[in-house]
Amino acid sequence: MDTTTAERIVAGLSKVALVVRHAQWAASGERGLTPTQSQILAIIAAAPGPQGMGVKAVAGHMAVTMGTASEAVAALVDKGLLRKEADEADGRAVVLRLTAMGKREAARAPERPGAIVEAAEAMPEGERAVLLRGLVGMVRTMQERGMVPAARMCVECRFFRPNEHPGKGKPHHCLFIGAPIGDADLRLDCAEMEPAEAPARARLWEVFINGEPLDQHGPGHARPGVRASKSRRAESPSLKGASK
Repeated sequence: MDTTTAERIVAGLSKVALVVRHAQWAASGERGLTPTQSQILAIIAAAPGPQGMGVKAVAGHMAVTMGTASEAVAALVDKGLLRKEADEADGRAVVLRLTAMGKREAARAPERPGAIVEAAEAMPEGERAVLLRGLVGMVRTMQERGMVPAARMCVECRFFRPNEHPGKGKPHHCLFIGAPIGDADLRLDCAEMEPAEAPARARLWEVFINGEPLDQHGPGHARPGVRASKSRRAESPSLKGASK
């Protein structure tokens, strides 16, 4: 039976996911954890600030039920990797924090299956960039439909300037690092990502897809009153007035 291109893409991704899941079970099992438990440690370790995370936030980030998250959290507490503490902002709420042993374990949790990394690295650079760009689009669509939690992607970040350097090997620009980036440099989960406002996110995606610059003021053309800086605290130009 003939299949559509979309169906063949899904079939390919399913094979990759099968290998990834198998590798995750094997690696986590060696440490006495499930993949879900490993992911929870990584999520809490990556949370901004020292305030910790609640079980509801963990469940939302992983797109699992509260029951699944609660069961995994309870197991991690029993293993001495997590501790529950009262939320300083709301004494009735409980937040999760990593123990010293949990921090060491969390540092290992994000490890990617070597076989998959090797397969990706074996691809020509151009093909990797095209694949990553396509995956960014898929994740964004699923995110908009509520199928996956919000991802910290470049294409929705206030520091991202798509197509600022047209015709170059690295056509985009990241204001956070103050340097050009290419499709192969796009991130699906960046710790420094700061979401742009909703209307601006739509505009960023539009110009990213269409291959046009955001406006006429590239990184080399500073706007009046805007100070150029590589610091995270630097002001980035507002996207609200971006012209089409």
